Amino acid sequence: MGKKLTVYMIDGTAYGPRLSEIGNWVGKAIYAPRAAVNKIMNRTEFDNPGIYCLKGDPTDDAFDEKIYIGEAENIKSRLKQHLSDPNKDFKELIFFVSKDELLTKTQIRYLESRLVQLALAAKTAQIDNGNSPSLPTLHEADISDMEYFLEQIKLILPVMGFKFLISSTADQKPVETNEESKVHETYFIKTRTFKATMTETDQGYIVAKGSEAKKSLSNSCTETYINMRRKLVETKIMVESGDKLIFAEDAVFNSPSAASNMVLGRNSNGFTEWVNEKGMTFKEVQEKINN
Repeated sequence: MGKKLTVYMIDGTAYGPRLSEIGNWVGKAIYAPRAAVNKIMNRTEFDNPGIYCLKGDPTDDAFDEKIYIGEAENIKSRLKQHLSDPNKDFKELIFFVSKDELLTKTQIRYLESRLVQLALAAKTAQIDNGNSPSLPTLHEADISDMEYFLEQIKLILPVMGFKFLISSTADQKPVETNEESKVHETYFIKTRTFKATMTETDQGYIVAKGSEAKKSLSNSCTETYINMRRKLVETKIMVESGDKLIFAEDAVFNSPSAASNMVLGRNSNGFTEWVNEKGMTFKEVQEKINN
């Protein structure tokens, strides 16, 4: 089932501050580039308690984002501190508050802790928090409410350009069999040197845990794939095993070629490097489906 997400451009510009809401959800999100924060600081949302995320340039080229996650009983006061702090060199921010202003200190601490947990588990961005803050004690009903609040945050963040919760590894949930969440065909790398399996799913192209890969990258690999490999190794999604690398987790890629490049250690065409159990290449399968 779909959801209606409303995005309001506060100053009427494509790259300026934005407000976002989902259907009947009690929360709302405010996004702003750093340069535009002072223009909207007088909005009432800034005086509320909430959870916020700061995005900056990573110090490790393997990642696209550096993220800091925090909570505050007064968003305006906390952001003013960060704006004057040279150690918080962020370029964009987003924060989430409740429309009914009923978020308690314990609830926003719970949201902060859960967001940091999810961000570290996703292994997608450089997280500036370090360790995850401990979860505060909440009643069961409050936990249910905050988990629902968190689900809406997870929907809004990528729309606003914050991709740190998009996991680099596959969800460990049971595979659903309905039409909206189907798993497609499974493929095998076309080489006897390495044993690797890739499954096409709605989440992406997933190289299975236990798949083998070449330990070193060829000189032909672009910087993008060099950084991708380094990220996979640094986050221990790929680990050394003798003269090979092994996928320690199911890894998600956004294209068949990205997946084959990481296995073969060179630039490759994933449309021809992956074959199904009948020996048909990924390209041939796609052509058959679309004809």
